[in-house]
Amino acid sequence: MKKWLIASTFVISLTLVGCVEQEDKNIDIEVKKEETQQQETANTAKVQKAKIQDGVDEEAFQKALASFPTTIPENIVTTSVPLTEMLHLLGITPVGVPTSTNPIPTDFDSITKIGSPMSPDLEVISSLQSDLIIGASSLQSSLDQALQGMNLPTAYLPTDSYEDLKLSFKVLGTYFAKEEKMNDVLQRIVAKEKELEAQAQGKELPSVMLVIGTSDSFMVMNDKSYLGSLVERLGADNIAKSVLKADSTYSPMNLEDIIVADPDIVFVLASGDHGANEDKFKQEIEKNSAWQQLSAYKNNKIYVLDYSTFGVTSITNVETALTTIADYFYK
Repeated sequence: MKKWLIASTFVISLTLVGCVEQEDKNIDIEVKKEETQQQETANTAKVQKAKIQDGVDEEAFQKALASFPTTIPENIVTTSVPLTEMLHLLGITPVGVPTSTNPIPTDFDSITKIGSPMSPDLEVISSLQSDLIIGASSLQSSLDQALQGMNLPTAYLPTDSYEDLKLSFKVLGTYFAKEEKMNDVLQRIVAKEKELEAQAQGKELPSVMLVIGTSDSFMVMNDKSYLGSLVERLGADNIAKSVLKADSTYSPMNLEDIIVADPDIVFVLASGDHGANEDKFKQEIEKNSAWQQLSAYKNNKIYVLDYSTFGVTSITNVETALTTIADYFYK
């Protein structure tokens, strides 16, 4: 009888221990499940937050990303200066870069030059055994025609405006799995946007006219230009869009209409290397007294901008460009 009691007690003890262990396992499973759900929720929130903060149009991003080959290429050639700069920021070294008077990252000095963005040297491109040629969307038709018959994969990205730069940079960073470097740059740019937006709170922004000097004349730029997109992003009124109704990126100036619009500020983009220089613009003002009727002239608010910062779309220079324009607004 005593032995039976001892045996029963032993069995009951084992059963209880087994139940406790099972209960502990169940608790561990629940805890791990909850931790996993919390992590997934945090990751989802993080992704959503990133999408909101970079300001890139999701539909346009997905469409541009889908235009790239499914297999990641090894030998990349780019025909665009802004896209070359982006590849450099992401730590991607192409086998061919464009020849241009505009600056290419010095780290790429030894990279083979494939000719101008508009007319690359096809023999050089062919010799590089490229897996992918990445070019600017604005030159797609001419490049496609030039590359016809070469059977080389191509992808095109927009580079004309500030929003184009963010979109294209996000596509390249995502496609080449360089999200960390991509996010560092985009987050810094967006932080600058937010800073300048806060600075503008409660202030009345000026009306603006954007002028670019060409080899033989001056033209007005609308919001489709790089400088115009920066002005638009900061919330100022570009008279080319609001008053002159200029549909083209660059339109001839009609001084009579401009006098009626009477912009508060005039920004002049002039470069001796790429068009009319600052002296030529001063001569333009002197020979036509209509300029002197503008409030911008009377208030000494005609500013000549640095071509190296504003003349070429550049994601590296975007923070400086935004800050410079904002500073002029609040003088």
